[in-house]
Amino acid sequence: MDLQTRYDRQLASWLIVCAAVILSMILLGGVTRLTGSGLSIVEWAPISGVLPPLNEQQWQQTFDKYKQFPEYQKVNSGMSLPEFKRIFLYEYAHRLLGRLIGVLFLVPFLFFYFSHRIKPGLTPKLMIMFVLGGLQGLLGWYMVKSGLVDNPSVSQYRLTAHLGTAVIIYGYIIWVAFSLLYPPESDLQQGQPTCRRFAVALSGLVFLMILSGGFVAGTDAGYAYPTFPLMGDSFIPPGIYDTEPFWLAAFEDITTIQFNHRIFAYLLIVVILSFAISTLKYGNIRPEARAGVKLVLIMLAVQVTLGISTLLLHMPVPLAAAHQGGAILLFTSVLFVCHRLGN
Repeated sequence: MDLQTRYDRQLASWLIVCAAVILSMILLGGVTRLTGSGLSIVEWAPISGVLPPLNEQQWQQTFDKYKQFPEYQKVNSGMSLPEFKRIFLYEYAHRLLGRLIGVLFLVPFLFFYFSHRIKPGLTPKLMIMFVLGGLQGLLGWYMVKSGLVDNPSVSQYRLTAHLGTAVIIYGYIIWVAFSLLYPPESDLQQGQPTCRRFAVALSGLVFLMILSGGFVAGTDAGYAYPTFPLMGDSFIPPGIYDTEPFWLAAFEDITTIQFNHRIFAYLLIVVILSFAISTLKYGNIRPEARAGVKLVLIMLAVQVTLGISTLLLHMPVPLAAAHQGGAILLFTSVLFVCHRLGN
């Protein structure tokens, strides 16, 4: 193993750690949403907000600020200070983890850069990651601000944008890490280009499925029909797309949003099974690509099971968080297959 290959593996390990922390951040964001904690911190203080309240006086001051906003006045009126501390700490942990990701990325990047371990062409990609991370923090506050108004609920549009951007950053980091672990090869094997195009389309479909889940979370649509396979008494519930204009229902009507999320799931099952059959029939695809396809099938089964269980059990926080995490892991496995079929 030459020196640059060793450096590339070090960089890949660092990026995978960063991606794992981002995955944790996504999961914690989901828990924050499910526990109704996301609006407990009413200020965006990137520097001073690093420290939580340290004594009872500071806690009371922070609680008094929260009381000035509609969530307390319309939803949590009468909440005690201990109850406030619980929701505050979820949101605080979410924001603190965001700051940690920045440090976890910047400090090793500077070390790798000044020790000349980053190969040509990689530095701009790493800088893009860092800038995207900063913009993600701004987008997160933009999302929170939408709930500090008369209607104490964050905009499902901003929430989904925040989630989607996090997934894009995560996917970009993972892809670069894969490229460092598996340098480009010139001998693309027979059958791979067609399969890779299928895999690219599949990765896009999984991403759209994740965005669909963002709208489910942002509107609490998962509580509307806790039944399966029917929604109430029918497969196609009454009232879907019953808005003016009709397409707005896909983003604002909870019945339509949950119906669309289910249809996405059925579509994914069909597409993934078709992809697996069409890819595994080739006898000369790379072993890691073949293993990746099997992993996609496993993650699909896990994700479907988690989704149905979450629905039937009325959205328990651990299951709902696991369902969100399963979606990211399914996305990761599809990206891996896509990379190994075409690199």
